[in-house]
Amino acid sequence: MTTQSSGADWRALDSRHHLHPFTDTRALAAEGGSRIITRGEGVWLWDADGNRILDGMAGLWNVNVGYGRAELADAAYAQMRQLAYYNTFFKTATPPAVELAAKLAAMTGLKHAFFAGSGSEANDTMVRLVRHFWNLEGAPRKKTIVSRLYGYHGSTMAAASLSGLPAMHRQADLPLPGFVHIMPPYAYDCARDGESPQVFAERAAKALEERILELGADTVAAFVAEPIQGSGAVIVPPDGYWDEIQRICARYDVLLVADEVICGFGRTGAWFGSDLLGIRPDLMTLGKAITSGYQPMAALMVGDRVTDTLVDKGEEFYHGFTYSGHPVPAAVALANIALMERERLVERVAQDIAPYFQERLREAFTDHPLVGEVRGVGLLAGMELVEDKATRRHFPKLGQVGSRCRDHSFRCNLVMRAVRDVMVLSPPLVITRDEVDELVGRARQAIDATAKDLGRI
Repeated sequence: MTTQSSGADWRALDSRHHLHPFTDTRALAAEGGSRIITRGEGVWLWDADGNRILDGMAGLWNVNVGYGRAELADAAYAQMRQLAYYNTFFKTATPPAVELAAKLAAMTGLKHAFFAGSGSEANDTMVRLVRHFWNLEGAPRKKTIVSRLYGYHGSTMAAASLSGLPAMHRQADLPLPGFVHIMPPYAYDCARDGESPQVFAERAAKALEERILELGADTVAAFVAEPIQGSGAVIVPPDGYWDEIQRICARYDVLLVADEVICGFGRTGAWFGSDLLGIRPDLMTLGKAITSGYQPMAALMVGDRVTDTLVDKGEEFYHGFTYSGHPVPAAVALANIALMERERLVERVAQDIAPYFQERLREAFTDHPLVGEVRGVGLLAGMELVEDKATRRHFPKLGQVGSRCRDHSFRCNLVMRAVRDVMVLSPPLVITRDEVDELVGRARQAIDATAKDLGRI
């Protein structure tokens, strides 16, 4: 087939041969097949049928600099012409991988990088490295890793075990042994009536201490969490939560791992969510916007405590990937970071576009009869759709209303994600104020249409 093929042709071929991630294949076929995306520019996408679509999710939280950036395509082309591939096994390296490791070390304060191809791979690497570290430290019982309900850390076996998503677990007999989950700092769903944000923050953090004591501190290796839970439905921790989490990890000698795959590279108005929230992790996983999605790339950043043990006490680390430190995505990552620095995109998010984005969403939805809460930080936002605002009561079949609203948003040519019954937005960092207005208007159309379906307006 060629680029002149019709949308119907592509959909038919897709239905015959392509298994999509996180998709009910039968339901997709019944709906007429996939929307075939053919090009992008800025915050806009076009499909094979000629529709112009506002991408309110920046791909999958990752196209931070927007579509169609020639600088990143040029960086990939130039590197392919010079050295299309070489590995980082066998005591070798390539200049882009070396330079990217140094750049990320300077940005994060964690001095070593281990490269992977996706956030899932980076989190699998983290699990391997954490367990290896404690073995070298003479604490072989410290194997259990604690994470949170609604956390998302990837979909490989170990990363899915880290993730706190029961639907994923049921399909593959997960989690694997050695992975446990605690409550999230999800105030809308978990705070008690009359409970102050400070008291809730302490209670949510104390869930970690209680689980450590239940398991025995000599068995707990690490606590892994996103600074702000993205795929969990934009769960923003209350003030004081991360301070208490860090105190608990230090008290019980538990490694702290920040999963920055979504929050990293400007999404929150800081380079990393850890910077915004004052988190000082021992390890940090990166992915997605490290290249703004232009190439597959991820990294595990490792702090001195862990690397010193690996160097002083270690042996060969029997782990790696064919594409660890691939020179082409490494070159694209360097070009992406340079572009963001040159255009001051992180500062723009913090000082201009994110405050406007958050203000416009609250103006549009705080008083909406279907929206129980609007929450967000930077260019991350979620609108919680509920049956009863006064009691924060969810709809009885969680997820059905969100799916209905997502379908309405697609008909409005807006990409807006549904997580349970929370409508999630995460647009490219280059979005303009006029485009924010357009996004909010289309989101309002979709949520109004959903409310009308339910007889709420």
